[in-house]
Amino acid sequence: MIVAETRLAGAYTIDLEPIADERGFFARQWCEQELADAGLTTAVSQASVAYNHLPGTLRGMHWQVAPHAEVKLVRCVRGAVHDVIVDLRPESSTFAEWIAVELTEDNRRTLYVPEGFAHGYLTLADGSEVWYQMSAPYAPDAARGFRYDDARFGIAWPAAGELVVSDRDLAWPPFTEAALAPLVPVTGGLTAADG
Repeated sequence: MIVAETRLAGAYTIDLEPIADERGFFARQWCEQELADAGLTTAVSQASVAYNHLPGTLRGMHWQVAPHAEVKLVRCVRGAVHDVIVDLRPESSTFAEWIAVELTEDNRRTLYVPEGFAHGYLTLADGSEVWYQMSAPYAPDAARGFRYDDARFGIAWPAAGELVVSDRDLAWPPFTEAALAPLVPVTGGLTAADG
């Protein structure tokens, strides 16, 4: 495995180092020890697959707030995607900056998305399928997002013709730092209606 940090601190690409012979090749895609040696989270709590019928399908931008923040390992196992991450860590020197990485079935690249980053992608081919490993299970109350075209970030998406975007992703409000606030556990007998 070749683990390389991107220009956004804490975000990495992971490439295969194939050992080839007449049959094809063999390569490690995930190694707990190598990831730990690089200081990366190795916990895997959930794995998911997203299948996309058409090119121009846009999913994002999504993250989960604490205490359900998650690390994601993202790989395109069929087709191709233009994958984008945005650093949402206010204390980071790259806060509000984004990068794009092309993930394809041919390059077999994996993107390591740390906690505190928004994630989304645009499909570039028919039948694109994206495979995720996450360090925390999905928690609906902790799910947050902003629109793919939020002016705050100015993400440059490749031209894709007519986009396929879910109603949920179109309804995200403009990004504000308030969206980063962790969930506060409810304690005691008072409710919002009591206040």
